[in-house]
This record gives sequence, structure tokens and C-alpha cells, in this order.
Amino acid sequence: MGKKRKHSERGEVVAQPKMEEVAPERPARTLLGWKDKNQCNNEVDDNDNVDSPFFRNKEKVLVTCSRRINYRYRHLMLNLVSLLPHSKKDNKVESKETKGATLNELVELKNCSSCLFFECRKQKDLYLWMAKCPNGPSVKFLVSAVHTMEELKLTGNHLRGSRPILTFSQNFEKDAHWKLLKEMLLQIFETPKDHRKAKPFHDHVFVFSIVDDHIWFRNYQISVHHNESDKLPRGGLDKMTLIEVGPRFCLNPIKIFGGSFGGPTLYENPFYVSPNQIRALEKKKKSGKFAKKVKAKTRRKMHEMNNPLEPDEFADMWKD
Repeated sequence: MGKKRKHSERGEVVAQPKMEEVAPERPARTLLGWKDKNQCNNEVDDNDNVDSPFFRNKEKVLVTCSRRINYRYRHLMLNLVSLLPHSKKDNKVESKETKGATLNELVELKNCSSCLFFECRKQKDLYLWMAKCPNGPSVKFLVSAVHTMEELKLTGNHLRGSRPILTFSQNFEKDAHWKLLKEMLLQIFETPKDHRKAKPFHDHVFVFSIVDDHIWFRNYQISVHHNESDKLPRGGLDKMTLIEVGPRFCLNPIKIFGGSFGGPTLYENPFYVSPNQIRALEKKKKSGKFAKKVKAKTRRKMHEMNNPLEPDEFADMWKD
């Protein structure tokens, strides 16, 4: 028979409850990998207490157009949407006097900070509104010399969603309004570094150059010709070539406003001539040609009446 335990020994031994086997909590997924929740909470607390010394670019651009837009101008807008991974496309907006308030509301709903609005009038003239919302400034351009990617069929090609290198001509440092336009173009067309749709490569260049007080836009692919065995050394820029991709367009600044889609006028282009005036002058020239022809005919008739021809004595010689 087994030996009985003492009462004191029984009291010392206490049955411990079984721990339920629970699967470990899944860490949170971030852009840089997997992270534990405790670590994330600690980082959030640290960020709340101390301001981060690094600036994070959260630029988002709303791209939209007006109703009754031409197909070529619509294709240009879609080309720009494909070039800007941080852009958001929205439905068409009615081009009225209250379009500024409507667009500001749309920008706020889409959680964007900038807006590109393509406004088409008479199905001929294209105007581009470039605005920082909701406080401004904003610029109104006349768009001309439009050539889309489908129309050009150029040989250049680059990765979709890659980050571009922005280059500006030296003329942008000449006047104050050109400096303002350069800063706006830089903020809108520059892709944020850690954007979720952007790829961390620089394989194309956006070129903004000023010629005859117009801003000309070009998009080039950075091409490097090398084999797998013969790779390009660091700093070998002489072997790199630029191949144009498209699209092409020209921007003629009309006015710069202090607010978003309106407000006080900061700059007005003194050399701007509206397309309506150009068409009216061409029509006037054509009507002037017709008036000249009518005047010439009446002048000829008056000359014939004042200077009649003498009768020809040999006119009836061959009648018989």
C-alpha cells in the first residue's frame, strides 16, 4: 500500500489552472514591412510628444475637366493622369461662374491639396486652371500646340508610376511671377517620395522651358545603352541619351490670382490676346479681300466708261 501524505504537504501543493493556448497576435503590415502593435503604439506616442524633424510630402492632385470637352484635350488630360501617380481623376464639372466653389469642395472631399482643371470653350479653346486649394494661389493658362502620346507615336518609353526629374530653364529666375509659377509646377508635378503608387526609380525627365513668354512642356525618357557585362559606371552621364515620350503642350499664362479659382489679381499678362480676337482679325482680313475685289471691279467699269475704245476698221473684214 502507498504511504499517506501529511496534511501540511497537501496544503502546499495547489493545482495550477491550464493556460489556454492562443495564437500570437499578427503584427501590422506597413510600407516598410511587418511591425508589432506594441512597437507601433510606442512610435505613435513618441510622434505625438515630439515633432518629427523630417518633412513628409503628402501632395495629391485632383485632375478634372469641363463638359463638352474635345476628344484631343480629353486624351491630353488622361496622359497627364498616367504621368502623375499621385493624381486623382474625377467626373466632369459644369463650367459656370460658381465652378470655383464646386471645385474647392471636390478637392476637400477627395482629400487633395491641388487641382488641375481643363476648361474647354466653343470646343476649340482649352484653358488650364492650376490651383492650390483652398487658400490659393491659382493660375489660368491658355493651352496650345497640343500633341498627345497616341498622336505622336514616339519611340520613348518609361516605367509607369516612376518618379520624374523636373528641370526648369534659367528664365524662371528672371521675374517674380515666373518664380511663383516654377514653385507651383514643382509642387504639382513632383511625385512624393513615399507615395503608395509611386515607384522608387528616376527614368524620365519633365522639361519646362520659357520661349516667347510661353511655357513649353516636354517629357523625355532617360536611356542608357549597355550590355549585362558592360554596365555604366557611376557618373558616366556622357553615355546617357534622352528619348522623347510625350505629350507636348504649350502654356500661355493669362492671370495669377491670390485665391483658389479667383481672388485678387497678382499678375496679368500684358501680351495676351484671346483666341476670339485672333479669329475676328482673321475673319476681317478675309472680308477685306472680298471688298478689295468688288472695288477693283467697279474701278474697272468706270475706267472703261471714261475711256471707250475707238471703232476698229478691220472688224468686219472676214464677215463676208
